[in-house]
Amino acid sequence: MRRRIRSAAFPVHRHSVPQLLVDGILVALAYYLAFRLRFEDGLGGTNDRYGDLLTHTIWWAVPVTLVVLAAFGQYQRLWTFVGQRDYEAVVKGVIVSTLLIVGAIAFLHPATTMVAYQATAVNLPGSVIALFFLLTLAMLIGARFLVHIIVEGRVHSFRVAKGARDVLIVGGGDGGRLVVRELARNPQLRLRPVGFVDDDPRKQGMKDEYGLKVLGSTASEDLDRILDEVEPDEVVIAIPSAPGTLRARVVTACRDRGIPVRTTPTVFELLQDGSGQLNVMRQLREVRVEDMLGREPVRMEIERVGAYLSGQVVMVTGAGGSIGSELCRQIARVAPRALILVDHAEDNLFGILRELEEDRHVRTAVPVLADCREEERMREVVTEHRPSIIFHAAAYKHVTMMEVNPVEAIRNNALATRVVARIAAETQVGTFVLVSTDKAVKPATVMGASKALAEWAVEAAAMRYSNTKYATVRFGNVLGSSGSVVPIFRRQIAAGGPVTVTDPRMSRYFMTIPESVQLIIRAGSLSEGSGEVFVLEMGEPIAIIDLAKTMIRLSGLEPERDIAIEIVGARPGEKLHEDLFNPYERPQPTPAQKILRAAREPLDPQSVEHIFGEINLLVLEGDAAALAQHVAKLSSSRFSSREAREAREAGEVREAGEVREARDGGGARDADTRLPRLPT
Repeated sequence: MRRRIRSAAFPVHRHSVPQLLVDGILVALAYYLAFRLRFEDGLGGTNDRYGDLLTHTIWWAVPVTLVVLAAFGQYQRLWTFVGQRDYEAVVKGVIVSTLLIVGAIAFLHPATTMVAYQATAVNLPGSVIALFFLLTLAMLIGARFLVHIIVEGRVHSFRVAKGARDVLIVGGGDGGRLVVRELARNPQLRLRPVGFVDDDPRKQGMKDEYGLKVLGSTASEDLDRILDEVEPDEVVIAIPSAPGTLRARVVTACRDRGIPVRTTPTVFELLQDGSGQLNVMRQLREVRVEDMLGREPVRMEIERVGAYLSGQVVMVTGAGGSIGSELCRQIARVAPRALILVDHAEDNLFGILRELEEDRHVRTAVPVLADCREEERMREVVTEHRPSIIFHAAAYKHVTMMEVNPVEAIRNNALATRVVARIAAETQVGTFVLVSTDKAVKPATVMGASKALAEWAVEAAAMRYSNTKYATVRFGNVLGSSGSVVPIFRRQIAAGGPVTVTDPRMSRYFMTIPESVQLIIRAGSLSEGSGEVFVLEMGEPIAIIDLAKTMIRLSGLEPERDIAIEIVGARPGEKLHEDLFNPYERPQPTPAQKILRAAREPLDPQSVEHIFGEINLLVLEGDAAALAQHVAKLSSSRFSSREAREAREAGEVREAGEVREARDGGGARDADTRLPRLPT
């Protein structure tokens, strides 16, 4: 803050002092030439009064012009980095300074002449005013432009080293020009841009300041023609906000011709860079599978949608996990009063704390080693820090691991969620947000059933406690998370294969970690009523075998030829296709982009309490087989308030699941066959 105040009081950077001196010389020269060009006979004799006017005004006209230019910010950056705004500021500064000089001469009368024995003021002739304005403008802009083009290397065009490789740039906007400028400054990179590809019809055929032409669009036929004609050695995607469909189209066309593809960082990655430096060529990276999602990415301004967290005490459980750590990074950007990091894994907690403090200079993070399953410890933590909002991201995610450890899955995912949700209400926490998964929809595994029960626990808490607002966020597989198939495929490809796919028909919804975190943060302020479930509109599901083939090709290899794909068969309870909504839920729109609300009948809290009572007993007994069987049976049915009331009146609460199964003609066992499948 101190630096900003100093800059406002004295708007001249110390490195710009030479520029200030050059401008002073140019303004003085322009002022002098304006008089000399107007009075070709000289400033003596009959024109001596104008010579006096020049002598009496040039000493203050030049400083006035420089002060005005400084006020317009002309000396706060080097001329190397001038742009359109700087040129506009020069024009405005010269206009204002010219008017000030003319007004001051007319008002102060610095020079006079004797006419009929009377002293008469000498004013600036209109031609001198016009010449001064034009000469000053031309000299100031010309000096800046000359320095700019010399530094950029445009005088001698591209000076690349021998053996330079031709680069085709996808994107003729700011990102593409930034890449070209970086290549011009660094000929040692041995990269020579040969043109642009851009989908904007207004840019077709246009050339940039380096003479590089927009050769066409990324449409399949057009892109194929350009690649065949230009034959680049490399392609760079220079559109930070490029949708996955465009990246996939470019990668596919280049892969068929053996052309490597790199991409500039996404906007999210640029914001994540804590160095404060922007070196585009150093940040170029290979195209990853996350870049090629077959839908438009969800983009939100974290500073806007997360503004409600500013100045608040925010708690994140599971803070060391893939989702929890990203939540911490994003929440830290909106300046919470305190960010409470809760995790039971010491290494993970230390890692995210160190990143926040050392890389991002966050001083409000508080690490807490605690297990969400321990009620007394969690009550101590929440009571001590008094968070206004809790993001509950702590969960076990690996499906196969949970199948062989059902007791821990239920204890950590379901019972711990119920504990933290209850403590949140008892300690007057304002908002509680549960991070859930699409595996909680019609669950067929222990992991999915445990998350379905967690959703039930949050919904029941919302009906029982009115002082806390509850919300659940449900989304598909998160690329790059600890439970994702992507890291597994990467390891298998690095090891030379084979890549294991359970079933060639299997498909899943996918999203990136930034998207999931944006959805979670947005949901914290989106809920109109307590207990609502929010779901990301995720487009079409992606076939797992296609994902495997794409990742193999992105590694520069060919499926089946270089890396084998092995079909190992679906694991017990694993579904071919995931759903985002249960049969009893209806998708409803929300004010947020691509976020839906799952509307459904409310649960009966008493039935949920009864269910969790039974589960608690089985967990205490440690009977894994009975627990897994019981949870699978319970999670296949849902007790609404109306159904539970009818069942109680009939005295059949315990048999409500069987009654519903009989009424539906097979119930949960045939649920997958009765429901329509998502397209593969």
